[in-house]
Amino acid sequence: MKIRSRRAWGQAATAAALVVVLGSCVTEPETGRKRLILTSMSQETSLGQQSWAEVQKQEQPSTDAAKTAAVQRVGTALSKAIAQSGFEWEFKCFASQEMNAFCLPGGKVGVYEGLFKNLGNDAELAAVVGHEIAHATARHGGERMTQAMAVGLAGLGLNMALESKAVENRELWMTAYAGISTVGVILPYSRVHEYEADEIGALYMARAGYDPRSAISFWEKFAASKTGASVPEILSTHPVDGNRVARLKQIMPKALAEYEKCAQKHGLGKAY
Repeated sequence: MKIRSRRAWGQAATAAALVVVLGSCVTEPETGRKRLILTSMSQETSLGQQSWAEVQKQEQPSTDAAKTAAVQRVGTALSKAIAQSGFEWEFKCFASQEMNAFCLPGGKVGVYEGLFKNLGNDAELAAVVGHEIAHATARHGGERMTQAMAVGLAGLGLNMALESKAVENRELWMTAYAGISTVGVILPYSRVHEYEADEIGALYMARAGYDPRSAISFWEKFAASKTGASVPEILSTHPVDGNRVARLKQIMPKALAEYEKCAQKHGLGKAY
């Protein structure tokens, strides 16, 4: 009786999941990629606001007037080039020497001072900020949460299916599942998101009037600045730098076409 009830629960859960999946596939407007997102924009924005409050408690705002002005200048230009609604854009520069930037769901953008070590001008900053903004507008956070839910539910189903097996065998299967789901699902999708953010970010910066070819120059410099052995792409959340640059070169004609349409071109913008 117990086994039957578990099977019935599993079948019902599968049917419900199919209904949700079929009703939740959405298309990314810039790239046309279809993806599954079970979270709502309001849920993602709420999480973004919570994270933004925590970041501002932990990080010191930059006192460098030039860097702060650059983040505001470039961020504002990019936000005006984005047609999607539902975002409350805010751009801040933080004093950390970490070479990084981020955009939270809902439109909160942070740039660390350390990133400027690899930046030569506004256009290269636009490449980075545009990339981060693209993660938010493409709703990569919601997609990752959906993937985590799917992987968790599949793991639960596998654990139930292995209920009659010896504990050692069950643990072996679950360990194998964790590795396969990470290397076979989670990491590849993370790299898909990175490539997609590169493409969308290049379009955004072009529409904002910044030369999109600066995205290539930035990533080439960023790659050259790295030290130590690199992680194989299959085991990484991010693409190998050479592959990233090659992909940017492939989509550059599309970005340049958008740049040519822009009425107010900034080119490389202000040099640093």
